[in-house]
Amino acid sequence: MARRPIVPLEETHRSSGTEAAARVADVLLLFTRGPASLGVSAIARELGLSKAVVHRILQSLASRQVVELHPDGHGYQLGRAAVALGARAMRDLDLRRAARPVLRRLREETQETTSLSELLGTARVYLDQFEGPQEVKVVLELGRPHQLHAGGSGKVILAFLPAETRERILAGSLEHVTPKTVTDPGALRAELEEIAKAGYAGSIGERQRGVGSVAAPVFGMDGDVLGAVSVCGPTERFDAQAIEEHAPKVRKAAEEVSKALGWTGPVSS
Repeated sequence: MARRPIVPLEETHRSSGTEAAARVADVLLLFTRGPASLGVSAIARELGLSKAVVHRILQSLASRQVVELHPDGHGYQLGRAAVALGARAMRDLDLRRAARPVLRRLREETQETTSLSELLGTARVYLDQFEGPQEVKVVLELGRPHQLHAGGSGKVILAFLPAETRERILAGSLEHVTPKTVTDPGALRAELEEIAKAGYAGSIGERQRGVGSVAAPVFGMDGDVLGAVSVCGPTERFDAQAIEEHAPKVRKAAEEVSKALGWTGPVSS
């Protein structure tokens, strides 16, 4: 397959090099706080730029795989190069360093795969994992964005987000990731209320077929939710009883990570 040519970054409207770089940065930053995909018109409107300028920026970024066309053909999403950059930066995050010994110990306690998720805009990514020691186990893909409404880690993060942010997500597109994914906003809202009370979320096949999980939130110094600690395994071992059994261990682990980050409670929701 022929490689796409590199498109030069062009200055527009006689802007200086610094101004042009700022525009590129502003476009990229929109992807971290907006929806999963963005179109030329939406970006131009949000940043007050012409569509022609936005189009040229996106073409240049796409040629470097920083962004790519969304699979449905509508708008752009972050590309492989952006994920690689993010993964590189995330390796040095305090969140990951604080969680690693806790995840390792939790893996030994549960004999299942343990993971750390981080909130990224209105999605989450797996930041780290310790694979379970059993022959049949769950292995997660690090760095790939996942919607918050599907799966234990996503739901527990969503439950502890500020109400305004949570409602904006519930009002958006809730994809059926699997047949068991809850996509009705009312039903999901009620479940999130129960999750907030319990302090953990369980999931059986909601994000990935044949996989069960239980997750608890990780908070920063200011009480805002930063991510989640989870335990996951194949549904042959990970049923509702396993969720109840592992939940206290996962909550304790998540609280330990939160305290290492300076959280003292109570949490904000």
